[in-house]
Amino acid sequence: MGWAMRLATAVLLLGVVMVAVGGEEENDPCVYEALPDEDAVLCKGLGVFYPELGNIGCMFIPDCDNFRQKITTWTEPIVKFPGALDGASYILVMVDPDAPSRSEPRSRFWRHWLVVDIKGADLRKGKIQGQELTAYQPPSPPAHSGFHRYQFFIYLQEGRVISLLPKENKTRASWKMDSFLNRYRLNEPEASTQFMTQNYQDSPRFQASGNGNGNDKAKSQHN
Repeated sequence: MGWAMRLATAVLLLGVVMVAVGGEEENDPCVYEALPDEDAVLCKGLGVFYPELGNIGCMFIPDCDNFRQKITTWTEPIVKFPGALDGASYILVMVDPDAPSRSEPRSRFWRHWLVVDIKGADLRKGKIQGQELTAYQPPSPPAHSGFHRYQFFIYLQEGRVISLLPKENKTRASWKMDSFLNRYRLNEPEASTQFMTQNYQDSPRFQASGNGNGNDKAKSQHN
């Protein structure tokens, strides 16, 4: 084979490899997909960082590396608000407005996390070291309930003493978040964001593996 033929063959093979790689990138389940515009309006100045994932504010949890399963077991994320002020105190709220599903949110505003008395200097660094009124509960959307939004809000506390009513403490589900905010005259959040995920057994990747026949564990998860 002459050198011209060898060069032509090499170029052809390189083109095939590049097309194959390009196809893999387009279908790569580890690509971080941004939320659609109607959900992105909530993303204002807040970072939420989970292990391995980094900042997933305004993103779908990628369908790869068991991330959608891992996030149901990880401890609380790092939450950073770079605009937090020295000398100020803040409130952190995390809720799921899509419990048990976005189409039928009968238990909406499932309270996943509520922390008050967070110092501004700590919040800038991602240190949530205030009074925890509701302990962190990881996102655990039920099977066959579609994607859930997990929303984070930061409110300026302004010296208010914040607490939950006894009836609010009895359950996380169906939290009247608006009533809570009105009770303490908490208006617009200083910062907010959200991410979306679904039960890992509902993902196309899991279904394609032949394991997507569902089980009691998947059905019994929270929100």
